[in-house]
Amino acid sequence: MKFEDYQRAADAITERLRGFVPKIALILGSGLGELAELVESPVVIPYREVPGFSVSTAPGHKGQLVCGVLEGKPVAVMQGRLHAYEGYSFETICFPLRVLRLLGCDQLLITNASGGANLSFRSGDICLITDHIKFFQDSPLRGENLEEFGVRFPDSTRLYTPRLQELARNAAAELGEPLREGIYMYFPGPSYETPAEIRAIRLLGGDLVGMSTVPEVIAAGHCGMEVLGFSLVSNAAAGVTGEILTEEEVLRAGAAAKTRFSKLVTECIRKM
Repeated sequence: MKFEDYQRAADAITERLRGFVPKIALILGSGLGELAELVESPVVIPYREVPGFSVSTAPGHKGQLVCGVLEGKPVAVMQGRLHAYEGYSFETICFPLRVLRLLGCDQLLITNASGGANLSFRSGDICLITDHIKFFQDSPLRGENLEEFGVRFPDSTRLYTPRLQELARNAAAELGEPLREGIYMYFPGPSYETPAEIRAIRLLGGDLVGMSTVPEVIAAGHCGMEVLGFSLVSNAAAGVTGEILTEEEVLRAGAAAKTRFSKLVTECIRKM
């Protein structure tokens, strides 16, 4: 895609927003989309109405952009995201994120539902993402570099912003919400990982495993955004309990934790 494609999409959204400029982008994962219902004075834009946006097909993802005010801050909420397992390239997956950067968002709060590879993690735990591991070849930065967004070879030392991590720890402490911390490992899906892969993840230092987030975080870092990431542990990863994994389990965990999770996220936004 060319820079003009991103600009065309940003212009189309800007026209709908009528002068409103979002500063914080939120990407909501499986079972967590109801947080968008808290946005005040919302402008709701289905993805299909934005040039270049693709439609989210994953369960629990509405596929719409919700712009408005949350905890006094101007936000743009992606109520549903795109995944590689839906057949989309990393470039397509990250297209909306780059458009939000053009709209004015300089911070990203990103969430997902994950499997707990760490044996001490339990379903319902909320985990602060401190780093990630990605071994798969594809990247949202592959191909021609768009200098309007960032440099050809960006640094990845602090993709997850330390300042925002400390903010999240303080917010959790004030709420009395136990907050895990861990490293998220990306697998493209759609099949869940094998028990052998989960054992390998633990050996490599991974605590969480999932099918999203990493492409968007790479793109966000490339275009200069600060990033705060949370993962809701929806299930023990393959081989930990011996139980069969299902997407229904992921959505149930999101529903059960939505009140706690929403309180933490909104408190973080208030402090951002």
